[in-house]
Amino acid sequence: MTGVFLPLLDRERRVSITQQIFIGMRSAILSGALEKGSRVSSWQDLSAQLGVSRGTIKRAYELLKDQGLIVTKGRGGTWVSTTLPDEPSENLPSARAPRGLFYDFEGGPQYFQLGVPAQDQFPSKAWHGAWRRAIAMESAQTRIYPDPQGLLSLRREIAGYLATARGYSCHPNQVFITSGFAGALGVVLGAMGLRGTKAFVEDPGFPRTRLALQQAGVETIAAPVDHEGVKLPISERDVRFAVLTPGQQAPLGMSLSAARRADVVDWANAADAWIIEDDYAGELQLSGRATSALAADDRFERVLHIGSFSKTLNPGLRLGYLVVPSMLTTLFRTFVECLAPAGSVVAQQAVQNFMAGGHFYRHLRRMKTLYARRKTLLVENLRREIHPGVRCDYEGGLSVRLFFPGTADDVAIANEAQKAALGILPLSPWYQSQEPGKGLLLGISNVRERSVRAKSEQLSRLISTHTYG
Repeated sequence: MTGVFLPLLDRERRVSITQQIFIGMRSAILSGALEKGSRVSSWQDLSAQLGVSRGTIKRAYELLKDQGLIVTKGRGGTWVSTTLPDEPSENLPSARAPRGLFYDFEGGPQYFQLGVPAQDQFPSKAWHGAWRRAIAMESAQTRIYPDPQGLLSLRREIAGYLATARGYSCHPNQVFITSGFAGALGVVLGAMGLRGTKAFVEDPGFPRTRLALQQAGVETIAAPVDHEGVKLPISERDVRFAVLTPGQQAPLGMSLSAARRADVVDWANAADAWIIEDDYAGELQLSGRATSALAADDRFERVLHIGSFSKTLNPGLRLGYLVVPSMLTTLFRTFVECLAPAGSVVAQQAVQNFMAGGHFYRHLRRMKTLYARRKTLLVENLRREIHPGVRCDYEGGLSVRLFFPGTADDVAIANEAQKAALGILPLSPWYQSQEPGKGLLLGISNVRERSVRAKSEQLSRLISTHTYG
């Protein structure tokens, strides 16, 4: 029996062709698409079929052989192993839900992937200069423990940035440097003693935030979202906090209305509760001036503001910040000193250099223009290619949302798309309610004019096969 399998290749990706072939065939073997004991194409034949060099295929086959996935029998050919190595379940995609914002950790971003900045328009020269200066400064420093709250110079830059870009005036002493949003959330849960309590979460809302809270023993109460943003079910008792995305609701994109902003702050004050503001991309609103941070309207000091540099600079930095009400600074400083001190001083210094040189603000302005253009380009192509029964929603946010009629399986479509290196996400896992919306989320940051039509056609075929086929 011969296993007929052609890996899908994308020459625009930064992942090498060898790695794409290895990953594709490895996935096919482990999922059973290539059965145990079946014969696979010789590397000579596969190179001709894919139009790549024989050496490229040979190196991919050697990687598969090293992992015990294939065996070679000389002139007898190449075969899938009859005994496969045990594969940790966390390395395989779930049958019901793709892996959030994370795909292949060793590869580059997929087309339509959410949560990553544009790869082709980054100010690399200024960024590298900021790092060179940071390394030189670190080399000249005395060898002492750094401030666990984070570099004061970076905290000053962040406070200035928040006042300018997010309308939020705070003191640098209120700013804590964290390991991204997840690190900041962990600090809040620990310092405030919120583990094992109850919290409002947006419905729909980011699945990983809900999962993170549940991992901490928090009971999550769904708060429905409509065209004005979230509406808290304030009749619910004993809720200690809420996690909200007021700037750009994730995933639907709208900003929280003025009336709702007042409602949530009033609720927190009346209920002696707290609001964790996830400002994941508030500064990147693409039409007009960005809505101010919810913390800017917090007259009761009930909002803990979290931001990060993942969507604007690089997720690999794992660098974010938490701003707490002034009355909580001592509590939080004691906590981070003991359990969650700020990370790499060099990374902090590099970001500070980048911000102090004015590069960060210029970069944000360019990205807003670029992303608005790319969103328009994507919507134009989707409207031309996608079945008219699929609703395309693109107002607000850094994504385009496709909503399906009926009972289409958006998770199955997304899983299939991710195998083809289309990094779309299904909408239904973002819901906690019993009747989730069905659809897809498409990121816009890495849409390219030369390839968007082909990618839209590819996605359209996938949708039609699953929904209208």
